[in-house]
Amino acid sequence: MYNVPENTGDPKTQKRAAGPPPTFLVSACLIGLRTRYDGGAKPCARCVDMLAGRAFVPFCPEQLGGLPTPRPAADLKGGDGFDVLAGRARVIRKDGADVTGRFIAGARQVLDLAGRYRVAAVLLKSRSPSCGVAPAGVTAALLRRHGYRLIEF
Repeated sequence: MYNVPENTGDPKTQKRAAGPPPTFLVSACLIGLRTRYDGGAKPCARCVDMLAGRAFVPFCPEQLGGLPTPRPAADLKGGDGFDVLAGRARVIRKDGADVTGRFIAGARQVLDLAGRYRVAAVLLKSRSPSCGVAPAGVTAALLRRHGYRLIEF
């Protein structure tokens, strides 16, 4: 778990809530980790600012599902992430390979991670077949189905 130092306020004077502080889960590429399909990152200043002074756990559902980085790009075919979870749609790489099982496995790993922490929200990368919120990627759909608050960047 990471903790971005807070730039304002004296931590000694801040009140603490009972129990561990809320944790944020965040798409790893949003904080500059090179986890995207092309081996790059998509750092987001707004996302990093939101995490300042807060505990967070970065994740990449595609890596958690066993896919390498870099990897061929993939798209949702036949519906959104909810449809993939229901078996009505697939996740297909640009080269035609079906990676639906890997995306579902990664989404389940993220859900397991969320269950280990008191999650305030999950910060997700937009326009991703895993993390996109609208339309829903596979991970976003599974997290929403379980009641987690999703914020898209």
